[in-house]
Amino acid sequence: MGTYVLVHGASSDSTYWYRVTPLLQALGHEVITPDLPVADPTAGLAEYTDAIVDAVGDRPGVILVAHSMAAYSAPLACERIAVDLLVLVAAMTPRPGETAGDWWEATGQVEAQREQDLREGRDPDAPFDPLVTFLHDVPPEDLEEVLAQSVPVQSDRPFSDPWPASAWPPVPTRFLLCRDDRLFPADFQRRIVPERLGITPDEMGGGHLPAFSRPAELVEWLERYRSTVVGAAR
Repeated sequence: MGTYVLVHGASSDSTYWYRVTPLLQALGHEVITPDLPVADPTAGLAEYTDAIVDAVGDRPGVILVAHSMAAYSAPLACERIAVDLLVLVAAMTPRPGETAGDWWEATGQVEAQREQDLREGRDPDAPFDPLVTFLHDVPPEDLEEVLAQSVPVQSDRPFSDPWPASAWPPVPTRFLLCRDDRLFPADFQRRIVPERLGITPDEMGGGHLPAFSRPAELVEWLERYRSTVVGAAR
């Protein structure tokens, strides 16, 4: 069995994985879900990376899963811990020296989201509504439980740190986009991921928060990666 390290994105904490963790544990895996210091106004990418590294310790050959903005810190952790596989889920794709604050305009995300909103009949200038942008695909019977999860206030600090890596880490990497993602539209990711990572993303159903809306499907993908990438290398 393996060790999964699941890293949440911005404005979130480890409870994001509360539906995924028991599914992986039921398969016999160890699951580690570090909390990044998102509410700490002094914590930047270095501290985010430290949180991942400290949680992993000296465990060998982990499968490191990074959701959304965690793609800014998880690759940095790969330089300090033993990682067999890096999986990016509905993630950002930084370039060396690029801040997370600059990424949106640099990649064309702003235009891509606006175009998709217009195409699908949403007002792109409407006030932000998490039910519209993030939770639109959570099954109604699960929505109340999901809404009960805590949402920490995200500090602006890590968005100003230039990504310090000179290149992506030399570990096997897979990218999983979500076809109904309203924040990072599928067509946008289909363009950006090959440009920035040199790989073709895989695709699953659901919106930007698949651990809430489609945990079983997400676990199926993670297990497929584990067996085909990690298993084949051993």
